[in-house]
Amino acid sequence: MNEDQDAIRTVIADMEVAWNRGDFHGYMDGFANPDVVFVSRGRIQKDWQATLDHYIADYGGAPGSQGQLTFSDIRIEMLASDAAQLISNYNLVRAAGNQTGVNTRLMRKRDGKWVIALNHVSQIEPK
Repeated sequence: MNEDQDAIRTVIADMEVAWNRGDFHGYMDGFANPDVVFVSRGRIQKDWQATLDHYIADYGGAPGSQGQLTFSDIRIEMLASDAAQLISNYNLVRAAGNQTGVNTRLMRKRDGKWVIALNHVSQIEPK
């Protein structure tokens, strides 16, 4: 595993830790700001701020309401020295209902830091 892949994995691990402590701003540090493209529920979110607002509105009602998030089976393919594709599974366990699915992410290296430039979430719909 190369240095860039390790750095990308660290970004994702830091995001997971931030989410699990209810720190949405810390979670959003992993995303390009302001121009992240975020696709979820069949729609494109407006930008970084709209994505943060979405997380706070949907998951930030009370302490612990964000649940516990884990990313697993993280696969990274380097596309260029400043671009990588990341695909991973995610699992969110929370009182309001569990969620599981797949994230597809375009990672970009900007000013020496890896960030998510495009995030696509595909949730497995409950039966």
